[in-house]
Amino acid sequence: MAVPPAYADLGKSAKDIFNKGYGFGMVKLDVKTKSSSGVEFKTSGSSNVDTSKVTGTLETKYKWAEYGLTFTEKWTTENTLGTEICVEDQITKGLKLTFDTTFSPNTGKKSGKVKTAYKREYLNAGVDVDLDFAGPTIHGAAVAGYEGWLAGYQMTFDSAKSKMTHSNFAIGYKTGDFQLHTNVNDGSEFGGSIYQKVNDKLETAVNLAWTAGSNGTRFGIAAKYQLDPSASISAKVNNASLVGIGYAQTLRPGMKLILSALVDGKNINAGGHKLGLGLELEA
Repeated sequence: MAVPPAYADLGKSAKDIFNKGYGFGMVKLDVKTKSSSGVEFKTSGSSNVDTSKVTGTLETKYKWAEYGLTFTEKWTTENTLGTEICVEDQITKGLKLTFDTTFSPNTGKKSGKVKTAYKREYLNAGVDVDLDFAGPTIHGAAVAGYEGWLAGYQMTFDSAKSKMTHSNFAIGYKTGDFQLHTNVNDGSEFGGSIYQKVNDKLETAVNLAWTAGSNGTRFGIAAKYQLDPSASISAKVNNASLVGIGYAQTLRPGMKLILSALVDGKNINAGGHKLGLGLELEA
């Protein structure tokens, strides 16, 4: 078996069917470019239709492949600056070390995080440490895989309070065209998802969620159909009668248009439905 996915990526195929291709209530523009020297630029801007709030981010990334180094600088319209330095496959193969810092000049607030990840056949593990003067917070996760079966554990330990704040378990099964994922978060949140690639054009997904102490089960069904090499349509519905529809069209190489709509099936005539428009540019 190849290297299993990270804990956060368990059930990712089903999540992508539910989340990608939609942008309800937003007008968004994403631009990706790359300079001749190898510096990658990523600019993103969005406007919330309901609140009229405009936000944007700028990210630059440079990879020094010879030494396995990656330097990333980030800036947001909320005036937050971020720097990330990553070293991969240098100390030993499969080991990735990352130092991530953020700084807000307006408030003077600073934060830092040290991340470690180790990947090899049958195992994907990582430990992140949030640096805080009151006491660091430790996040740990590990996923083991064998012949398609996956089992993972994720935890968070707050050293300031000497308390385990999160303890999550997950089990899954993965093949080329089928994925099953179940999880238990903090012993009270239960969830699961199923992903199937029916054929080269059609992908489907189902998710379920239940919280201890509640009577209702949340569930949803989603599908993505590739109309042709340049266009696809997505649709999803949940038990709250919210229906989402998305359409993605590649206008030309490096230019993609995304249209989406969210309809409240219980209140068709009451309004409150949301539309979304997105444009992705890459050069």
